[in-house]
Amino acid sequence: MSPTAIGLVMFASMLALMVIRVPIAAAMFIPGAIGYFALTGADPLLNLLKGSAVARLTVYELSVIPLFLLMGQFATQGGLSRDLFRAASAFIGHIRGGLAMAAIMSAAAFGAVCGSSVATSATITQVAYPEMKRHGYHGRLSTASLATGGALGILIPPSVPLVVYAILTEQNIAKLFAAAMIPGLLAMAGYIVVVALYCRVRPEFATPSQAQAWSERSRALVSIWPIVAIFLIVFGGIYGGIFSPTEGAAIGALLTFVAGALRRELGRKAMVTALVATAETTAMVFLIFLGADMMNTTLALTEMPARVADWVTALPVSPLVVVSAVLLLYVVLGCVMDELSMLLLTIPVIFPAVMSLDLWGLPPDLKAIWFGILVLMTVGIGLIAPPVGLNVYVVNNLAPDVPMVETYKGVFPFLAWDVLRVILLLFFPSISLYLIQVFF
Repeated sequence: MSPTAIGLVMFASMLALMVIRVPIAAAMFIPGAIGYFALTGADPLLNLLKGSAVARLTVYELSVIPLFLLMGQFATQGGLSRDLFRAASAFIGHIRGGLAMAAIMSAAAFGAVCGSSVATSATITQVAYPEMKRHGYHGRLSTASLATGGALGILIPPSVPLVVYAILTEQNIAKLFAAAMIPGLLAMAGYIVVVALYCRVRPEFATPSQAQAWSERSRALVSIWPIVAIFLIVFGGIYGGIFSPTEGAAIGALLTFVAGALRRELGRKAMVTALVATAETTAMVFLIFLGADMMNTTLALTEMPARVADWVTALPVSPLVVVSAVLLLYVVLGCVMDELSMLLLTIPVIFPAVMSLDLWGLPPDLKAIWFGILVLMTVGIGLIAPPVGLNVYVVNNLAPDVPMVETYKGVFPFLAWDVLRVILLLFFPSISLYLIQVFF
């Protein structure tokens, strides 16, 4: 069997294993190992396995992932998400759809100290959904806005998938964080506009609540100062050149712990919960790394990445058409894979092909960052799009009284904005690259 045929069989085997619900790390590792054995034999495979895990897991840049995850867990267990939602709802909760808008705004703010879409969705839903339900909001609007707002967890820096992309493509993490800021805020603003239009068409879906007094608004605003301070210290330090992203993540985790402890929310039980959840998520991420490394090492032996790059370069179509096709592929893959698995599996194959294209005359470093933001936004679509929008499942699990089909019906207007936003960034790279010019 030729190397190319082995590579195709590996891909088919991986997808088949995923269909029968084999864990994604194993679904990538097993075909990769068998393919490597078929290409090289037993001894080279054993030599690779002997050192591959150590080589991957001792990469210094990877330490930023558990640190940002720990920062998010401390914020969750420390009750900071609750204050964010209360502050947002105090100012806009009295307008029609205001609580849904407040949930989206608090999800964006919480994403700035969390970095995980699933964690953002779960945390904000536990805080916001009971309040929306109490005020008579329709389940479709409530759950759809919560699932969509949760996707901001990977758009607003820090973002774990963005860190993974930076490591895979050897890009500057701080520059990628800066490039994601405007698209993330643009996403939040667009989602709020969608809620406003939604409530204009279906006003019975959202009942306005009573406006709060300015004294209550002031207290709510004061309560979120720890989150604002942590964000300014962490990202101000990173972009000011005071410390690296990894050091910033460590400082952010420490400050978030202190904030939660001072609020007397981070007791012994909450601490254990935060540490265990961080360890579980980190282990899951690193196992996916190992599985993807095995698959990608074997694919490199088959020379498939080089063949794909040559084939893409020779296509008689515009480079933008190629990039659009790649983004569409990510939307399709989002139906069966999570965001980390997609990046780890596809970037080593697709990235060289994209970098070989002439895209808006961008230099290689800016082209890589612009493409990374496009991929991140497209991966975010997969988090809420049917049939397997992970955020929808998370929110539905916490709001079981709302049928999942209702949530998916509510999600479609938000998806329309997502598609429009991707098109804007595809044709106007300066939207995502502007802050890089400012800070760097």
